[in-house]
Amino acid sequence: MHKRTVALIAVFLVQLLYGLNFTFAKFVMNEGYIKPFGFVLLRIFGATILFWILDAFMPKEKIDTKDFKTFVIAAFFGVATNMLLFFSGLELTTPIHAAVIMITTPIIILIFSAFFLKERITGLKVTGILLGFAGALVLSIYGKSARVGDNIFLGNLMVFANAVSYSVYIIIIKKLTEKYHPFTFIKWLFLFGFFIVLPFGYQEVQEIQLATFSPYVYFSVGFVIIGATFGTYLLNPLALRTLKASTIGTFIYLQPVIAGVFAILMGVDSLNAVKIVAMLLIFSGVYLVSKTPKLQD
Repeated sequence: MHKRTVALIAVFLVQLLYGLNFTFAKFVMNEGYIKPFGFVLLRIFGATILFWILDAFMPKEKIDTKDFKTFVIAAFFGVATNMLLFFSGLELTTPIHAAVIMITTPIIILIFSAFFLKERITGLKVTGILLGFAGALVLSIYGKSARVGDNIFLGNLMVFANAVSYSVYIIIIKKLTEKYHPFTFIKWLFLFGFFIVLPFGYQEVQEIQLATFSPYVYFSVGFVIIGATFGTYLLNPLALRTLKASTIGTFIYLQPVIAGVFAILMGVDSLNAVKIVAMLLIFSGVYLVSKTPKLQD
């Protein structure tokens, strides 16, 4: 099979795994099997074990002592804060809301890149930023959920804060990803992330009652740990070796579509006019932000 075809399949699988993750993770938390912080700790612990097992079969790479501080900061924003906010927000909002809010990430990264990396923002991109945030506001203010325990505004706000945290992480790791192999980077990132999350999730892990788990619950938890965490972090570097970052970025549009279709099929979410309008606004915003101008100054 051609290398580009393999890379395209890999990046599609990443979005598929992320898209399905919204429904599986929300089910486990909303049914009371595992609380958000405990689930995050299990997710990071499981993935960390798998990454370090894989490391035994990978070429060894030495980390410069001065870079460990950056690894810890990256783990704080890209693993700990990112995942704690996402799971806490997902518990309160719906899979479709969370998936749509998450695709504002490229817009947030652009803003941070302009401030911290001095990247140029064109008028077209400013329009994209405004459209994207307008969609997020529409979804948060007018969005509703059929589930009594949901708090759409607070949940969406947490998911958005998660996207901001992840965007900070992307800016922080820009130089590290050029210096180290992706697998070397990821194994340390998750190890540090585990110790950061441990105080937050330890008590909730202690409260888990495995005797109440059905095969479907075990499958859902396993999917989040192995598929949506370990699998996605393995497949992304595979895609990046062959495809441009901009090409991979366009696949983010698939995530809310996959999340929405699956959530509707599973009966845990529904589509309405507010979600469609918000989705179109954010899609348009991300498209304009991602669009490369024909002429560069």
